[in-house]
Amino acid sequence: MTNYHESMRFDDRVLNGLNVLTAVVRSGNFAVAGKSLDMSQSGVSRAIARLEARLGVRLLERTTRTVTLSEEGRRLYEQIVPLLAGLEEAAASVTTSKDAVRGTLRVNMDPFISQLILGPQLSRFLKRFPALKLELITRDRLGDLVAEGFDLAIRFGEPRPSALVARKLLDTRVITVASPIYLKRTGRPKHPSELEEGDHRLIDFRDPETGRAYEWAFRQGRKEIEISSNAQLLLSDVATIHAVCLAGYGIAQLLELGIESLIESGRLEVVFPDWLDERFPLYALHPSRNYLPPKTRAFLDFVIATVKSSTSIA
Repeated sequence: MTNYHESMRFDDRVLNGLNVLTAVVRSGNFAVAGKSLDMSQSGVSRAIARLEARLGVRLLERTTRTVTLSEEGRRLYEQIVPLLAGLEEAAASVTTSKDAVRGTLRVNMDPFISQLILGPQLSRFLKRFPALKLELITRDRLGDLVAEGFDLAIRFGEPRPSALVARKLLDTRVITVASPIYLKRTGRPKHPSELEEGDHRLIDFRDPETGRAYEWAFRQGRKEIEISSNAQLLLSDVATIHAVCLAGYGIAQLLELGIESLIESGRLEVVFPDWLDERFPLYALHPSRNYLPPKTRAFLDFVIATVKSSTSIA
């Protein structure tokens, strides 16, 4: 792999070029990057061209609609992210904690966490850090965190092997639930195996990574059961699956995080109270192994505090 420390002398022009490259990656195009840097689009283009000439490699692949990192560009970007974060943290260390949290923070967010947990609390976070601009991008899949210029991702499920730093925030229980209306109409199944007999309506939830329904899994200590649902309904949105289940359509497997109040109020009932040991993890993912900028750390602390306040899970 190219050793960029030997390829160029690190001076003001190089630092400027790296800052411009970072802005282009974060924004996805030269025009938006120019606005964030108070530069013209042609000025951004010239800065990138000078950096590419200094390195002797092409950093960005340009089309009429998109700008993406080349393979060499990705390697450089992965190296400079922790370096620039370190410079930002060093500068911020001489200011107060509140004033250090500034700039733009781009977060790749799982829709469930964004809509049902964080959304109602975001105004509190933003009021605390008025110098911070937050770009919260809600989507089903992680995608390419580095190439798309994200500072942080909050995602459910075990992360794929990568160079990203992965921090588990919690494990939440997977609970099989139904509305009292449904259970009164159809009767309550006594064992998970009964769900394969076809007497109950099941609601499948789509795994965004595979495009297929999540497996129905039940765990009781060391005992584990998986069933084939053969459900008529497959949903990809958590809010919709909540609504359909509450309306009495059928039985669903939902994360305990976010439905505790529905269970406590009796709007949903736990179908198999003896099979509650299946769990699903929530992770924070970020590119840098050496530094976590104040803005990223502040938002991550906010996520952890908000999630913990929304559930009894420690």
